[in-house]
Amino acid sequence: MKALKYILSTILLIAAIWSCTEDEFGNIDFLSTTGAPTNVSALFKVTQDNTGLVSIAPTGEGAVYFEVKYGDATTSVARVAPGKLVNHTYAEGSYTVTIAAYGITGSKTEVTKDLVVSFKTPEFGTDPIIANDAAKSKKVNVTVPNDTQYAVFFEVYFVENGVETIKSANVGDTVSYQYTDAGSYTIKIVLKGAAIATVEFIVTDFEVTEILQPISSAPTQPGRVPTDYISIFSDSYTNVEGSDFNPYWWQNTIYTAFDLNGDAMLQYSNLNYQGIQIGTAQNVTSMETLHIDVWSAVANTVKFFPLPVGIAAENEKFFTLNLLADQWNSFDIPLSYFSDQGLALDNIHQFKFEGTGTIFVDNIYFYKAPSVPSILAGSWKLAPIAYALKVGPTYGSGDWWGNSAADVTTRACLFDDEYVFANDGSFKNILGGSTWIEGWQGTEGCGTPVAPHNGTVSSSFFYDEAAGKLTITGKGAYLGIPKPYSGGELSTPANAPDSITYDVMLSNDNNTMTLVLYYGAGYWTFELVRDVPPVVGNWKLAPEAYAVMVGDSYGAGNWWGNSESDVTTRACLFDDEYVFAPNGSFSNVQDGSTWIEGWQGVEGCGTPVAPHNGSAIATYSYNETESTVTVTGTGAYLGLPKPYNGGELSNPANAPGSITYDVAFSDGGNTMTLVLFYGSGYWTFKLVK
Repeated sequence: MKALKYILSTILLIAAIWSCTEDEFGNIDFLSTTGAPTNVSALFKVTQDNTGLVSIAPTGEGAVYFEVKYGDATTSVARVAPGKLVNHTYAEGSYTVTIAAYGITGSKTEVTKDLVVSFKTPEFGTDPIIANDAAKSKKVNVTVPNDTQYAVFFEVYFVENGVETIKSANVGDTVSYQYTDAGSYTIKIVLKGAAIATVEFIVTDFEVTEILQPISSAPTQPGRVPTDYISIFSDSYTNVEGSDFNPYWWQNTIYTAFDLNGDAMLQYSNLNYQGIQIGTAQNVTSMETLHIDVWSAVANTVKFFPLPVGIAAENEKFFTLNLLADQWNSFDIPLSYFSDQGLALDNIHQFKFEGTGTIFVDNIYFYKAPSVPSILAGSWKLAPIAYALKVGPTYGSGDWWGNSAADVTTRACLFDDEYVFANDGSFKNILGGSTWIEGWQGTEGCGTPVAPHNGTVSSSFFYDEAAGKLTITGKGAYLGIPKPYSGGELSTPANAPDSITYDVMLSNDNNTMTLVLYYGAGYWTFELVRDVPPVVGNWKLAPEAYAVMVGDSYGAGNWWGNSESDVTTRACLFDDEYVFAPNGSFSNVQDGSTWIEGWQGVEGCGTPVAPHNGSAIATYSYNETESTVTVTGTGAYLGLPKPYNGGELSNPANAPGSITYDVAFSDGGNTMTLVLFYGSGYWTFKLVK
């Protein structure tokens, strides 16, 4: 039952009073990239003795010191170090206290907090809200609504196993406590103002609950083409047919097909061991990673075995799943973890779990990086033009708002953000320590990125070219601005979705991307442009002497260089193309004939010899800082296939997986000079676009 007691306290609260002195905070000029502090607030506490003595404890992330303006007739400003507080005596009345938090670079975030000092007995308005946390098992949240009278703060008394824990907060805020055990508990809330009297609100039979099953789905899985995965159990992919998720292996485990709002999961209770029989044995040697999601109500460890046909028990290999409580635990296990221990991967037909307790399982599949480079691969930014981002009532319109040309400068922290699509399917927001913050994230303007929209999330992308759809997967990953998502707009960062899907259209040789997102009330449109590196284009050897040369020093040709007549006699070499696409893919185009050397067969023009025959699915990366270009893919090369980093080939079968060249550009970016140290000397190639 609930009892409400008004207690006129005759006991003077003797509080510890801390003095605040101005500390020397030091020189902060040496750092220049840290943004302004975030989550700035202050906790007020007042002594219950009719004196009006209030302690103010400012808080904020990234703050090195605070300044407090009391909001009364006092003209001095208090300077407070993090973790400290300042005391001030107020007369009865209502005040607006200003807290300014300063970052290590001197950047400032300022907030105001209302303070009421009254010597009247405080009064509750709406009853305090005591509730079990919706997502965290055995966690209780207590809020005193901001409709009290004559109160400044409240204290909550939690008692568990005879131990009392007191937590306090400003009226209108929330305190939380994590219980060890579920059960019935007494929770006391004491409302305090400047008066001697206090008032209590007591609940004697609050039931603290334990969450025993997931209340949300496992993380959204990235889109993949069928050739890049083998799925055993997942609603995101096409699964191998005929799998048995509860074969009888004399286990004690209880299997339940669990459904969460239409999302299928596997529930294994009373676990000792449990098997999964795959519909047909799978050769996963072409895959790279084994994925699984597991939920547990308690911290736990479970052994997870992939089993090939005919394996003896003593040769089984497992990966330990270390499970955190009350959350989905995602694991991406390199298949090399098993193959390096001698486990065969060409005939996997079962999985086995060993452990205790109850687990929920989802998304069991093998996958590899995308086989074909994505047309979107590369780094993109908002186009530096007016209406690069806009919103309106109809598809692609900007009737309601669009950025101005001046915004490209005033919001430079937004227009320099990068959206990076990698050929392995990963995606990243690169914000450089500063981006445009909107009101729902804090104070509008350039500032420190706010989690989860701060580029730290592990995310991926999937481009469905046929449907014209682009999905970004990862809580906090986004394109353009983070506010809109599929079906709505955010009002708090904590509600960021797991994925966002955009309509996408490419133009300007696929180097301009127009994205449209319907958010429920209208359409956001973003225009992005690709950062095209100088290597992009079709290149050939320069039709001149010493376009190919080798020597004992950097860029030298004192050992050998092609002659001018070689341009004709080796025309099959000089017409070869080296094609760098904007999306990071690379191709050797030889049109059926190239120059063959003795280590490949008979020297002269002839049919290209594998793997140096243009058949490699290859990519490239250009490092502007280090002035290098790397071609990746067995058989990919520039100039001649023979030299590589540290050696020269004597057998085509020994071709390396990648080669890195020093690169320099001239002639307005139309000439590319490459130098490769091969261990004994330097090969140099001159290419023209």
